Amino acid sequence: MTANTTPLARALANIRQDVQSMHAYAVQDARGLLKLDAMENPFSLPEPLQTALGQRLGGLAINRYPGERVNDLKDALALHVGLPKGHSLMLGNGSDELISLLALACDAPGATILAPLPGFVMYAMSAQLQGLRFVGVSLTADFELDEAAMLAAIAEHRPTITYLAYPNNPTANLWDAEVIRRLIAAVGEQGGLVVMDEAYQPFASHSWLSEITANPEANAHVLLMRTLSKFGLAGIRLGYMMGRTELIAEIDKVRPPYNISVLNCECALFALEHAEVFAEQAATLRRERGLLLSALRGLPGVRAWDSDANMILVRVPDALKTFEGMRSRGVLIKNVSKMHSLLANCLRLTVGSADDNARMLAAFQASL
Repeated sequence: MTANTTPLARALANIRQDVQSMHAYAVQDARGLLKLDAMENPFSLPEPLQTALGQRLGGLAINRYPGERVNDLKDALALHVGLPKGHSLMLGNGSDELISLLALACDAPGATILAPLPGFVMYAMSAQLQGLRFVGVSLTADFELDEAAMLAAIAEHRPTITYLAYPNNPTANLWDAEVIRRLIAAVGEQGGLVVMDEAYQPFASHSWLSEITANPEANAHVLLMRTLSKFGLAGIRLGYMMGRTELIAEIDKVRPPYNISVLNCECALFALEHAEVFAEQAATLRRERGLLLSALRGLPGVRAWDSDANMILVRVPDALKTFEGMRSRGVLIKNVSKMHSLLANCLRLTVGSADDNARMLAAFQASL
């Protein structure tokens, strides 16, 4: 210890050097802007449901720790998704917590996490924070899985966890099911886990849950993760993960007690009781996605990829110019052009309401 260091400097020295060199997950300031950067549901609850939910939340015993209602929520989710026999689910404070808990539960010597790139940043971040090795495998130029490269990486690195986002973020596409089946088999032969991340399931044309139900043995080492954020409840932070009961029971041991608040739990139960409202909202967004895609593809110099999510990936001549131009016109989107070399000059647009999309499209055209 040197004499001229301050107590604060000495305290900061206790923080891991790799953490100090990291950048925190950045959330863009959206004040005063049309927020179309985070794939949120643009629709609020209908007024009668707002009143009913407020009354219900007001009657909760917030002086008590969460209790049996958490189990009620797990049962309601199991019924909602049609959980297969022999499977269980666990809850997380959003999918982010589940990703962190998986890294914690699987933190054995030599453990590796593998995922295609570009993909969700939390897969790599969770590995780094837990001190695990992360291996990223580039997608093809058209954002499809590079099967040969994935199989080679699985054979070489024998990953403990392989993440497959279905559909992927930020590319918004579903990958070829036959390729996924072969990758799942390869990971299984190496003794690893596959996590199918279905955060955008309400907008997708296929779910891997049907594969698990139809062929449970081939998918015995597969965990399926979803969130209520894209269901329409991003503000309550609730994710859930399904898998064979034996697997879920082990991973659930590292979950903090009372990780789901009574408010989050009751909001989720309320939403599931009114699932038809959120299903109609998702249907509206799927229709709007089709209209927005058609409009984008009519613009010169713009490439828009097919989407199975509530976002659309586009490539423009100058991503920074278009991003800044849209922001100056009051519309916030996501500039993903620096995330990966495959995303050069790419922007990610959230699908909003008809009015949102019209305003976004006008700002987009004016900013090209």
